[in-house]
Amino acid sequence: MHHAPWVILAFLTVLAAVGVLHARRVRTAEDFTLAGRRLGPGVVIGTLVATWIGTGSIFGNAEFTFEHGVAGLFLPLSGAAGILALAFLAPRVRAIPAGSVPEILGQRFGRAAQLIGAVALIGAYLVIVSYQYRAGAAVAARIFPTIPPGALLVGFAAFIVLYTALAGMLSVAWTDFVNGILMAIGLIAALVWALTHWDPATTPIPEPLREPSGGLSPGSWIGIMLPAFLLVLGDANLHQRFMSADSARTARRAAIGMFVGVLVLEIVVISLALLSTVMLPATPENPGHCILDLAYTGLPPVIGILIVATVTVVILTTADSYLLGASTSVAVDLGPGLRSPKQQRIIVIALGIAALGLAYTSNRFFDVALYAYTLYGASLTPAVLCALLLPRVPGRAVVSGMAAGLGTALIWKGLLEADLLPGALAGIDAVLPALLMNLFSLVVVGVVTTVARRS
Repeated sequence: MHHAPWVILAFLTVLAAVGVLHARRVRTAEDFTLAGRRLGPGVVIGTLVATWIGTGSIFGNAEFTFEHGVAGLFLPLSGAAGILALAFLAPRVRAIPAGSVPEILGQRFGRAAQLIGAVALIGAYLVIVSYQYRAGAAVAARIFPTIPPGALLVGFAAFIVLYTALAGMLSVAWTDFVNGILMAIGLIAALVWALTHWDPATTPIPEPLREPSGGLSPGSWIGIMLPAFLLVLGDANLHQRFMSADSARTARRAAIGMFVGVLVLEIVVISLALLSTVMLPATPENPGHCILDLAYTGLPPVIGILIVATVTVVILTTADSYLLGASTSVAVDLGPGLRSPKQQRIIVIALGIAALGLAYTSNRFFDVALYAYTLYGASLTPAVLCALLLPRVPGRAVVSGMAAGLGTALIWKGLLEADLLPGALAGIDAVLPALLMNLFSLVVVGVVTTVARRS
């Protein structure tokens, strides 16, 4: 593995060169944020898969699987179900003349819906970017063990910010396409090697890790599965890719391709994490690092380097995508609209610095990812579905639902952290009460508003 630093540095150099090359093609703000709406199906599929298979998969789902065993194989089902629904919604998204998901809400339900959507989106996306930084620093610490961890965190964040600022969606989409191919090759090669060198007779999966429920209650499973389903349905990052497609047909084909790619790669990641429970010589200090530890201690050097490169790819593609999505929302939803490429780059840099500050708040991956998904999904997804499927729902009802969902998610999380909830409620994740409050407010205010209009 002593060649790993040079391989990774060469890879990052190539990425930077691609960014510089595509930066020359950026002429307008739409080029920067939506690649001029001219991406073909292959590139859109690649960037969708690379965006979804992020740190939440490589570190978060791996952490869950290492601690709960075969139950981790159920994790991809919620996201996959949401992606299937996206195949129906994608052409509608592409047909709407908008630059962001909150702007769609604004067109349908008014300025208040757009503002609340933007606040929830930007907050959730900065949290997601922040734990990409931490994951990148964890990888860099293995490659460059003599450099202080704090310097690695800042250095990795700086690379992501500057790379995203170079050419926006043009550079992100095309490198995602290439990175998606590298990701698939690296993960599948590692799993094939691990399966062929694992002897289940002598080193079986421990009995506690063979429990299908993972030792969790049905309520806990709802809190785990629901956030990912809600996020994928309303994820502005994915919708931004559909908006970048060259046609509605391309958007639908890309959603179907994403379903296949994500389901396969998620299962590969979880299988690797499960095998790491019996193939690692020692329990990792952080369970979320089990695949990374396997690359360094349990795999041949060539495959190990490929996995390290794959993990680096996963982190970069997720971080730059969500950072770009947040910057687009700032310009479109909080400002006067898409600005010049130079102004968009300034927004990217400012948000990247803010995410770096958040990166120091937690070292867990699964829990932080789950809360980011909750914050976004419980506040925006019902509104997005109304905008695409039920545009006649009163705007006042949608706004009240969004505000109730976002407020409940924040308050419930605060009460959980302060240990102020009674025992019967302490085990309920914030996503369920937040979603219920959103839907309750949406229905009640919608009915009241409709009755008032008729009378």
